[in-house]
Amino acid sequence: MSITLTQEERAQHPVTHQQRVVIENYHGEKLVGILHDTGSKELVIVCHGFQSWKERIPMVNLAAALEKEGISAFRFDFAGNGESEGSFHYGNYRREADDLRAVIQHFRMEKRVITAITGHSKGGNVVLLYASKFNDVSIVVNMSGRFNLERGIEGRLGKNFLQRIKETGFIDVWNKRGKFEYRVTEESLMDRLSTDSHAACLLIHPDCRLQA
Repeated sequence: MSITLTQEERAQHPVTHQQRVVIENYHGEKLVGILHDTGSKELVIVCHGFQSWKERIPMVNLAAALEKEGISAFRFDFAGNGESEGSFHYGNYRREADDLRAVIQHFRMEKRVITAITGHSKGGNVVLLYASKFNDVSIVVNMSGRFNLERGIEGRLGKNFLQRIKETGFIDVWNKRGKFEYRVTEESLMDRLSTDSHAACLLIHPDCRLQA
């Protein structure tokens, strides 16, 4: 991500303050995040991946790296994850793009300049969807997002998952220790299967810098 400040600008913002920020999404749920405020009005939004949250190593390390460059960063939990309100849902790509919209609008109201949005894993797909829908961010960074979302499902849900979920309406996912992790409904599975990363990329404005 080629966002840099001059040495003079870094000298003006040597101290970073971390602040817990709560933002309400469009469904009335409170999203919790950590603002790394370097004093710069430029802000990068950091989005986590599937079954993850803002305190995972990739999000913390990225925010710390931006701090060193004098750039403010905000890492937050999508609804139903981490400290944020709401229920966890498999899929949910479009709704998480709306969560990101709420976060961006909040900081724009505070006169921040959203320099970039970056997402790790599933968050990488979310930032692509956001950019394709709103086209109002100049840099989008997709870190390890899965391009073809039809792949990888059988590894989690097992064989014949489409037939099974149509028969029962849901599939429960258990970990290797036999502990229940989450429920996949037919609606949430269709949300994932209908999310087309390639089509989203084609809708992103040519002036936007897309990095992966």
